[in-house]
Amino acid sequence: MKNTVLHQANTRGNANHGWLNAFHSFSFGSWYNPERVQFGTLRVLNDDTIAAGMGFGEHGHDNMEIITIPLEGDLAHKDSMGNAETIKTGDVQVMSAGTGIRHSEFNPNADLQTKLFQIWLFPKTRNVEPRYQQITLDKSLQKNDFAQILSPNADDAGVWIHQDAWFYMSAFDKDFSKKLALKKEGNGFYIMNIDGGIEVNGEKLEKRDAIGIWDTAEIEIKAISAAKFLIMEIPMEN
Repeated sequence: MKNTVLHQANTRGNANHGWLNAFHSFSFGSWYNPERVQFGTLRVLNDDTIAAGMGFGEHGHDNMEIITIPLEGDLAHKDSMGNAETIKTGDVQVMSAGTGIRHSEFNPNADLQTKLFQIWLFPKTRNVEPRYQQITLDKSLQKNDFAQILSPNADDAGVWIHQDAWFYMSAFDKDFSKKLALKKEGNGFYIMNIDGGIEVNGEKLEKRDAIGIWDTAEIEIKAISAAKFLIMEIPMEN
């Protein structure tokens, strides 16, 4: 299909530094693929495993919306805005880097690894005042439904960012099927299958496979087996 791009798990970039094993859906660090620079305003989707007691030293960002979703274990966060928090599995964290922030992230556990998605979106407004937000998700809302975890609106479900994007987390039972309509015309969908097997508009995705779809008003997702997945609706124009 012309309006679809399939990113299978084994086609991602990989950087294994020992303390960090990172898989990149889009060009990042030393891994560059000219056909995999971004999908619309989605610039980074890193699937990171951080060894016990290890992490990222202080470093800077600007003009990026940065979303962190722990999948296993915890992540301790400190930043130049004075935040010192621990993000746990089942939480979602967002930073609007805006005019610039510095932060560090590490695995505070001595005997457990931490797994997480780190996602970067280009903002719709540059040089905003930096901000931080973290919430704990109600996992019961994800069962056989699309639980909204992010939007452009501060008073909506989930965290909010400076971009016309909506994220959903789902946990479907085997053979369950449901359709999701686009929130904003011109946006596209990028679906990362976290675990299990799903079909998106008939295209099969195994664990950590992803698919991008645009020029469509809705998608249909069916679980081939019990499955967990992340849906991102994002602007296709920066």
